[in-house]
Amino acid sequence: MSLIGQATNSQLLLGTMAPSLALRLRQAHAALAPIALVPLTITVTTGVSYRVLRDWAGLGREQAHLLMVLHEGEWLKQWFGPHGETLYVVANGFGLLWMLITGGSMAIQRLQARLGRPPGGG
Repeated sequence: MSLIGQATNSQLLLGTMAPSLALRLRQAHAALAPIALVPLTITVTTGVSYRVLRDWAGLGREQAHLLMVLHEGEWLKQWFGPHGETLYVVANGFGLLWMLITGGSMAIQRLQARLGRPPGGG
């Protein structure tokens, strides 16, 4: 194994060895995951709750409206003006895509390592 393959976290933090693309990807994924997790969790929870409460619990549109306000990011209008909802939806979309792409990439790398294949190769 080469010296670069044996880099430790302390060496990477000190900048004595260049981190691999896979390591930088994992670090970026881990750094952005908590930021993306909160709005995605709010969106999923309120969206599912809205539908279940409307269909199964018999709540009306007005009774469940608060869930839609949270789900669509309407509550951000007070801080970001009329574009608050749009910013929320776009941030949610990019956050989800980021987590899917980076997480999927890491899963593929792990699968290739377990199968004994070099990443990106055949």
